[in-house]
Amino acid sequence: MIAVVATVLAAVALGVAAHRRAAGRAERAAQRVLDAMLYVIGPPVVFLLLTRVEIDVDVGVGILLAHIALVITGALAYLASRGQDRAARGAMIVGAIQVNTGYFGLPLTAALFGSDALPVAVAYDTLVQLPMLLLGVFAIGAAFGDRAGSGARERAGAFLRRNPSLLAAPAGLLAPDAVAPDVLVDAARVAVFAQLPLGFFAVGVALAADADAPGLRLLAAPDRAVTIVLGLRLLVMPALLLALAAPLIDLPDEYLLLAACPTGIGALIVAHAYGLPVRIVVPAIVWSTAIVCAVAAATVIV
Repeated sequence: MIAVVATVLAAVALGVAAHRRAAGRAERAAQRVLDAMLYVIGPPVVFLLLTRVEIDVDVGVGILLAHIALVITGALAYLASRGQDRAARGAMIVGAIQVNTGYFGLPLTAALFGSDALPVAVAYDTLVQLPMLLLGVFAIGAAFGDRAGSGARERAGAFLRRNPSLLAAPAGLLAPDAVAPDVLVDAARVAVFAQLPLGFFAVGVALAADADAPGLRLLAAPDRAVTIVLGLRLLVMPALLLALAAPLIDLPDEYLLLAACPTGIGALIVAHAYGLPVRIVVPAIVWSTAIVCAVAAATVIV
């Protein structure tokens, strides 16, 4: 847990420092990082990890309920975003349903519950959040973003062109294990964790780009839009999952933990790809990550 928090802080600080030293160069570097995560790292990682997923009845029910909870959360974000412009509404929905279950939630699970809990967490990350990112979050970006075209056809084309992992996902589920040897799967897992500093470096650059002398506006108290996103992301969605599961299954603790994880870097990738306002996405990532880190650290100490 300490290593995860330290990595997040160091990466954000590096992004801020890089922007202050050479703003243009840092912004170009952050854009290349996000493009690499979207087009280079993402597709093979998705393919390799999905070749090893096993689904049973209990896992399937929990996964279905998590999807329902996320859809409801997204609908609530849409309703709560009335009064915002189109792109801002999309940013609020994305911030509420894109969860950092991968390179934040998995280390957090291991820190709180031990490494034996990782298979359950990996199943949730792979079968809940990954499809939600590829199908839901990217679609919202294409539907609401300022750089996704003007009509339904253009937006649909942007959704497909800027979502390369979408094809890798079904290929991974259908591919035999022989196509993905252990060494490549292990490398994919390392790549997941390697994206933690890369993603938060881009967050740091975006944070510094919104600087307002003498400080950073994004470090001020969250505005109404961001506060709504934080409430939906950290409180409403896990509460919905718990309520849906109560009469049906004994919800694994790992599922509840991952449901309450912070807004993911995928939200920034989608905002970058389709033109959603980072003034909502970046504070949602920063504040939700800070809150979860603080709560998790207090839990570990206690």
